[in-house]
Amino acid sequence: MATGVEEEDWLAEENAAQDELYEHHRLVVDKGQTQLRLDKFLFDRLPKVSRNRMQNAIKAGSVKVNGQVVKVSYKVKPDDVIQIILAFPPRDTTIYPEDIPLNILYEDDELLIVNKDPGMVVHPGHGHSSGTLVNALVHHFAGLPTHHNGEIRPGLVHRIDKDTSGILVIAKTEYSMTHLAQQFFDHSIERTYNALVWGDFEEESGTITGNIDRSLQDRMVQAVFADGSRGKHATTHYQVLERFGYVSLLAFTLETGRTHQIRVHTKHIGHPIFNDSTYGGNKVLRGTTFTRYKQFVENCFQLMPRMALHARSLGFTHPTSGERLFFESVLPEDFAGVLEKWRDYARYKPVEEE
Repeated sequence: MATGVEEEDWLAEENAAQDELYEHHRLVVDKGQTQLRLDKFLFDRLPKVSRNRMQNAIKAGSVKVNGQVVKVSYKVKPDDVIQIILAFPPRDTTIYPEDIPLNILYEDDELLIVNKDPGMVVHPGHGHSSGTLVNALVHHFAGLPTHHNGEIRPGLVHRIDKDTSGILVIAKTEYSMTHLAQQFFDHSIERTYNALVWGDFEEESGTITGNIDRSLQDRMVQAVFADGSRGKHATTHYQVLERFGYVSLLAFTLETGRTHQIRVHTKHIGHPIFNDSTYGGNKVLRGTTFTRYKQFVENCFQLMPRMALHARSLGFTHPTSGERLFFESVLPEDFAGVLEKWRDYARYKPVEEE
């Protein structure tokens, strides 16, 4: 069940020292093939890899023809044997079933609703080849549909981050996957998230807008481009549920579904999610300089060693019955525990902080 060639996988280390080499691809040129530049030939047959990357791999000596390193301009001929050889073994993209318990809130013939625990990765990827929600789904439900672009993502219509807890809808048939995916595309899905964020708000509710794209400084995170010159449009609505002085509990509803949308939008307005290490919420951003307060925050971080974000509810139209369904998930134990600590702190603030 390989997902196909991914550019970042087989070319990530194209310039690595080749102490041990591994053959990733072997292509034998057809007998009727007309002469064609090597980079163009490979680009046509490995479409998920850019031509620039292909050229760099050839220049680095990672591509051999008939056992020999050649130039980018080499013209392939019938019966040529082309090898792509790299310094790291090919990644196993097979998704193996694993007997992992699932917290299923609802199930019928078309779909199921899963309440994901914090810390569970949704889909196998770099550094997470097992123990994911998809591994569990493959074990529990045979014949789940793949994602519409052909990647092996059984039943997945949307995702939430590893450290985000809460509700996901899983499609059990191709029709349901297409129908649900269209609802996400049309923004007719109702999604509500709860998050504890740093700081207080003057207003009771508000809206955050700003295009989201990869950061120009760090490609591993997202950033807001307010002028609209980059990225995709994103809109996040929020409502203040509780105030604790230095942090606030908010409810978020999304009009769009961009990567890390709530996390990057809250950082953009100066209110990162509590203990979000990626976007700067894992340090004391509001409050006093008193040691007792700093220790209190550290205790909260230890109680919930992840970001305080929970996918609270999900509403959508059932693909076959047309019924409007709504599901809600209570806050997990770690999140609820941190809220109680903040409630107590706000209620019995030490005298020296008054």
